[in-house]
Amino acid sequence: MKSSRIRQLASVSAAALVLGLMTAPAAFAASTAAPPTQGIKPLQSVGKGEGHLSLIAWEGYAQPQWVKPFTAATGCKVSVKYAGSSSEMVSLMANGGGQYDLVSASGDADLRLIYGGDVKPINIKLIPSWSEFHPFLQSPPFNTINGVHYGISYEFGPNVLLYSTKTFPKAPTSWSVLYNPKYKGKITVPDNPIQIADAALYLSKIEPSLHITNPYELTQHQFSDAVALLKVEHPFIKKYWDLASQEISLFQNGEAVVGAAWPYQTNTLIAAGAKVADTIPKQGATGWADTWLLAKDAPDPNCAYKWMAYVSTPKIQAEEAVYFGETPANTLACSIMNTLQKGACADYHANAPEAYFSTIKFWQTPLAACGNGKNDCVDFTQWQQAWTQIIG
Repeated sequence: MKSSRIRQLASVSAAALVLGLMTAPAAFAASTAAPPTQGIKPLQSVGKGEGHLSLIAWEGYAQPQWVKPFTAATGCKVSVKYAGSSSEMVSLMANGGGQYDLVSASGDADLRLIYGGDVKPINIKLIPSWSEFHPFLQSPPFNTINGVHYGISYEFGPNVLLYSTKTFPKAPTSWSVLYNPKYKGKITVPDNPIQIADAALYLSKIEPSLHITNPYELTQHQFSDAVALLKVEHPFIKKYWDLASQEISLFQNGEAVVGAAWPYQTNTLIAAGAKVADTIPKQGATGWADTWLLAKDAPDPNCAYKWMAYVSTPKIQAEEAVYFGETPANTLACSIMNTLQKGACADYHANAPEAYFSTIKFWQTPLAACGNGKNDCVDFTQWQQAWTQIIG
């Protein structure tokens, strides 16, 4: 795990929050109408590379060990702008990307980019390894709209419940432990507005009368209840963590005994001898998944397609997964991961059954447009504003 994933899922800083609010009008213009670029016809064949490729990516997604072989094979020289947050990516991609070709956006940014008209459809037939992806990542709702693909899925991971096995000899079965005053001052969760979805997912199971069917599509009433739950939780929190290393330290020092985490923290702590484990409780879990999206005005589309095809292969996906502590979209990467790091496939749930993945509600950008065909949901701008109130 390097800084890209840490930065990716870190909280929205003051600067990022400003960026998010600045881009809100375009980002949340989504309605039941089709995305602005849906009618753009994608390439039908990949031609000779333009000789250059410009990326916006999480830090480390364009490391020399992957870029150099790609350039040698294709002639496409890669330049990369590393972004520190999803909102920064949205800002950089404004007006169709301009100088940029691809962005490795996460689910909390994808729909902002799609409905903002900053990315365009792609032809998945030009990505041979796409057929090897987990079924749930071939056409997920965060990058595929009305059957039109705007990108290809990449690495992903669940948000798990991390716990001390000393405090919990048996694995907790519910997220309710995060809202239990018994563990006041010993709880830690991410400092991130998308955390509201975790509360909504929990409420969807324990309060069926709320009729929450998607934790990212919340009416004002549903949203208010989720925010209220997080305000109840606030006094119990030891720390809202910005970096994975912070949560690791909290558990190592005994300052936290339970919290929301990623498999990376669990594996790092266990490797260091800590008595911890993780689980996905009976209510299920949220999760993140990255997507390579093609800029509307990409100046190097042929090189862009060559890159998407290259990073979708089992070998590259396996190397990326082990490097970052993520799970690859390509199902054939599993065995390669184990040759790179013993037990990596199982450690990062790459060989988990499809039933496991079905419990994960992957990040989507909250939009006013609900799945019920109405525009009565709370958009991400309001999620950001509410989060600042929750954490005080």
